[in-house]
Amino acid sequence: MKTDDTAEFEVSPHLAPVPRISLQAFCESPELASTISEAASDRRMDKAHVKVHMGGAPAAIEAFRNSPTPNVIVLEADENPEALYNQLEELSHFCDSGTKVMIVGAHNDIALYRSLMSRGVSDYLVMPLSVLDFIGSVSRLYAHESGDSLGRIIAFVGAKGGVGSSTLAHNVAWSIARSYEMQTVIVDLDLPFGTAGLDFNQDPPQGVADAVYAPDRVDANMLDRLLTKCSDHLSLLAAPATLEKTADFSEGAFDVVFDVLRQSVPCIIADVPHLWTDWSKRLLTIADEVVVVASPDLANLRNAKSMLDLLRAARPNDHLPRLIINGSGVQKRPEIEIAEFAKAVDLQPLLTIPFDPKLFGTATNNGQMIAEVEATNKTAESFVDIGRILMGRSEIKKSKKGILANPLLAKLLRKAS
Repeated sequence: MKTDDTAEFEVSPHLAPVPRISLQAFCESPELASTISEAASDRRMDKAHVKVHMGGAPAAIEAFRNSPTPNVIVLEADENPEALYNQLEELSHFCDSGTKVMIVGAHNDIALYRSLMSRGVSDYLVMPLSVLDFIGSVSRLYAHESGDSLGRIIAFVGAKGGVGSSTLAHNVAWSIARSYEMQTVIVDLDLPFGTAGLDFNQDPPQGVADAVYAPDRVDANMLDRLLTKCSDHLSLLAAPATLEKTADFSEGAFDVVFDVLRQSVPCIIADVPHLWTDWSKRLLTIADEVVVVASPDLANLRNAKSMLDLLRAARPNDHLPRLIINGSGVQKRPEIEIAEFAKAVDLQPLLTIPFDPKLFGTATNNGQMIAEVEATNKTAESFVDIGRILMGRSEIKKSKKGILANPLLAKLLRKAS
């Protein structure tokens, strides 16, 4: 558990998920075997089929004499380059076309690296090797091939129903699209009751349901037809908001939608409803950023702690999830102090938003964002800063009020700028 306050607002390396490949590693040391085993359980490699063996290159040669080779072979090399070259030459006789070979060695030797590259090795890594270093190397093997851009998936979810997670998701998405002129897509995953269409004063005839109910047809062209344009840089993959069908989906039902979106859209905001199913849990696990929205009461505290604890365990190689406290300061309502809430969940809020029913109600009824109703409002300004943090941008808006009044966040923003 990180104890440094600013560590709670760090951004993990933005790595493309590893595609559906087979990978076999042949290690010499327990350290590398442990690292690769841990990497195999990371969210970015959940589609890869990974096996870890001991014995190094000699074991790999024996294993593939009479067996097909996987997509990727990882070999831990000893300190004898000539022996390694001979082993690679022998292994090449058994390698299938398209098999990639990664070497993990003990020395940062540029001459060795060049020699291995000339022999067709895909990458050379140096011990000690971190989990994210290994995942990043495997990811880049395929990212470089495809040339696709890599969109960031940001998932918003409420610790309890009615806490405003959808409203915050929509406002942050709108701020990112406007501030960076960045193509941004909101995916409304609350199929029966989604409000994204209402919040943007849109009534799209089609949306995310058309994709999830026909996954075999999903591609970039199909999703482009299903998107509803809200502005030059913001689009909506809307929920149908009808009760004709139930929302019972398999765990990976939305995978193809997000896989296609992230290949062409820099920012994808997933508006996740407050429910707990295989598919909603998976979306929160695989997202690049997770924002949990809560109100300062006991039920929210209990639920937020449960969600944050699970996400920490499920995403061990990622930074902490984000926490936003929404609707604080309701008159005559007993509330948990923000400091006590933060202590109980062991996480400082990224932002605390005061209760303002007039402002939020006006925006909702008009189909507008907060900044469109009151551009100089502190909360509206805060959404811009939140968007910058979630997108891992270093350009931070300077302010002496509002969100930057939080000393922890102010420290982060000074550090990033």
